[in-house]
Amino acid sequence: MTHKAIIPPDAKRIVIIMPSWVGDVVMATPVCRALRERCPEAQITAIVRPGLEALLNGLRSLDHIAPGDHGGVTGPWRIGRLIRSSRPEIALLLPNSFRSALAARLGGAPVRIGFRRDGRGFLLSDPLDPPPRDRQPVPTRDEYLHLTIRALGIESVDPALELAVTDEERTEADRLLAGAAERIILINPGANKSAKCWPPESFAELADTLRKEPNVTIAFNGAPREAELIARIRALMAHGDGAIDLAQRGVTLGSLKAVIDRAALLITNDTGPRHIAAALGTPLVTLFGPTDPRWTHLPEVDEAILRAEPFLPEDRIADDHAPICRIDRISVGDVVHAARRELNGKNDPR
Repeated sequence: MTHKAIIPPDAKRIVIIMPSWVGDVVMATPVCRALRERCPEAQITAIVRPGLEALLNGLRSLDHIAPGDHGGVTGPWRIGRLIRSSRPEIALLLPNSFRSALAARLGGAPVRIGFRRDGRGFLLSDPLDPPPRDRQPVPTRDEYLHLTIRALGIESVDPALELAVTDEERTEADRLLAGAAERIILINPGANKSAKCWPPESFAELADTLRKEPNVTIAFNGAPREAELIARIRALMAHGDGAIDLAQRGVTLGSLKAVIDRAALLITNDTGPRHIAAALGTPLVTLFGPTDPRWTHLPEVDEAILRAEPFLPEDRIADDHAPICRIDRISVGDVVHAARRELNGKNDPR
């Protein structure tokens, strides 16, 4: 069913208030592309959390990427001033928070489009009903697409994730990966919640096993706060000195895109680098504990998903069953098998 467009094709200035997490920002990139295709002459500005600008660098769908701090009591006022500076006709709100709607209202955008959630409907010029969940997880990307379809009055949006890698980011990745073999297996052992993190001992055993594959170098990715975790994993390995520690070498979000683009495989907990790999077409093995994979379902991606409890009934959500969905229930053997299949082809018998 096609609805009347809220955003006309001749719109001149559009602001997109982006989500706050790396993975969610990547899942919002189809929205940026759809707006560009529908409104080719518009000046499109994405407002992102400071530190995430590099994630969107190089995207042709955006004219401006503006960092804005949502935090604290004055966060909505700061974002409001940032919005007002671009004199937008339209603000499209991807977060569902009251604060983002207040910021858009303070920013003076005449048209403010978002889901009617968090008691914020009165702050929006066009509050839309979110898709029904029916006690099942609705993928975050699907919610963004639903909002965009309604806002643009079209029938569908291409769901493909999209990121760009700049020449500068590739040069930095060459420095980070100096001395690496032809095939790089990138391991991302951290996450924003400890319950999402597979044990260091398991990562160490996994890395020791996979380093025996032909022409392979193991590299570990992590934010500065995860440097200690990576050091511990390398200390537990029999040959940890041969692995590359990207955190120690100074990886950034921009250079990480280029590293992932070059990698033969990414093995990761459920966290942002997974979505970067999905957007860049890098094969993936993703480990899910007490987080339901259906929240971030990406059916078109070359990905092996390993669940801590693969037999959880469909009418139950993993987030609500943490004790039986502990991520340490995933065996090293299962991850090795999945990694070899992704690395060497689906017919690898090992």
